[in-house]
Amino acid sequence: MAALKITKKHHKRLNNPFPSTPTGLPSIRGTLFFNSQRVPSRQIFSIGEDFQILWSSNHGGYISIYHQSSPSRSIWSTIPGQAFVSAALAETEVEESRGSFVVKEGDVHLVCNDQTIEDIRVMDQFDRSLEGKYQDSPSGYPGFEQIKGMNGTKFPILLITGWIFNMKKNKRQFWKDGTAAEIQFEDKDPSTSARYWVLFEQKNSNQIGFQVMLGQSNFKLYPKASSTASGRYRRFRRRLGLIKKRMLGFCWYISRPRGYVPVSSAEEEIEELRISESAQFNRVCLTYSSEANERFFGFGEQFSHVNFKGKRVPIFVQEQGIGRGDQPITFAANLVSYRAGGDYSTTYAPSPFYMTSKMRSLYLEGYDYSMFDLTRHDRVQIQIHGSSVQGRILHGNSPSELIEHFTETIGRPPELPEWIISGAVVGLQGGTETVRHTWDELRTYNVPISAFWLQVMPALCRSLNMLKPLETVTVFFSVF
Repeated sequence: MAALKITKKHHKRLNNPFPSTPTGLPSIRGTLFFNSQRVPSRQIFSIGEDFQILWSSNHGGYISIYHQSSPSRSIWSTIPGQAFVSAALAETEVEESRGSFVVKEGDVHLVCNDQTIEDIRVMDQFDRSLEGKYQDSPSGYPGFEQIKGMNGTKFPILLITGWIFNMKKNKRQFWKDGTAAEIQFEDKDPSTSARYWVLFEQKNSNQIGFQVMLGQSNFKLYPKASSTASGRYRRFRRRLGLIKKRMLGFCWYISRPRGYVPVSSAEEEIEELRISESAQFNRVCLTYSSEANERFFGFGEQFSHVNFKGKRVPIFVQEQGIGRGDQPITFAANLVSYRAGGDYSTTYAPSPFYMTSKMRSLYLEGYDYSMFDLTRHDRVQIQIHGSSVQGRILHGNSPSELIEHFTETIGRPPELPEWIISGAVVGLQGGTETVRHTWDELRTYNVPISAFWLQVMPALCRSLNMLKPLETVTVFFSVF
């Protein structure tokens, strides 16, 4: 049911010069619940020698991370009273043409937007309290031995466990005494749930790692008491919905509000659940707080914006585009090659890393397609196409410190050799005569040249032979 559909679109000679904006998973919002008998009202957990994590039940419950050197400044925090882990099961459609891609969200079949916290504890390698605790759980929770075996896990760790779930309640607006009111009808709607666990561990003196993982989802129907009136209304609503969809067809689908995740009717969703009981979530969302005036920088090589607050930033390597929205260049590029014009987000070298004006920084590890949703003023939501999330939160007091801490983990490029900065790097194409003519003309004007970059078709690779006389420059080839 949660299919990945890939379509190649480079067979047309003329294409739509104004392609539609790709659809994405809307922002998912949910409520946070916790067991007050098992979860303390307030507690500070020490993780390693340099980090502290605060849990507080105030305002519905939240988690904050601090560095020991700055105990009053939070480097990461969840939104009080709101779920910070959520998941969905959705279809993906990918279109590709000559290195230009568009990733579209298809049908969203299941969404778990609410979250419970059952336990928060610090664990070390000698802690045996969780052994066998969840072996019989239908969620497939892995248990302590599997946690110990996770790659690179450094004890002690902070373990947060609980459930993500979705319990729908149908609401109907009606008019009473000239004003709008809302009445709620309880229905036998499906409830989907899965166990999750979140791990925090110190990686080094300036980085704390996090992992979000999900167990197997289970699908249940919870019977609810309903009056005869509500039952009649429910049957009438379902009949009306079927008639509406038959009459309007596809137009009804595209006219639905897009501000929230669409959820199908009870009848439709039950049918999907029966078909796909073994299907697993393929979207994981991590949501946490941001300030309205906080500016976001980074995300690799970007060409359209410096501050990404208010934007959605996909992390996907592709052609950067010709025009990228500027007209009429983008119009012409899209016309002759599908989506070749690109847009503000297309880039050769994106990176799931950012830092903010509040000196907060985070990056993801792994290769799953991800989307950073910064459109809401009070939050960040990272949507990952996968069943788990792994990354690190960085501490630093300046942009240079954050970049230094980031590159000391992922690696730093070697120092550039002298020859690459001794002159121009000339990029061109056009065949043997063009290269020779350009080289002769540049030498006539004594232009210092470091290298030539040639983009050639495989059939033109004979250019390698004709460049033998160019002994004083380095030649790079890009073959496509």
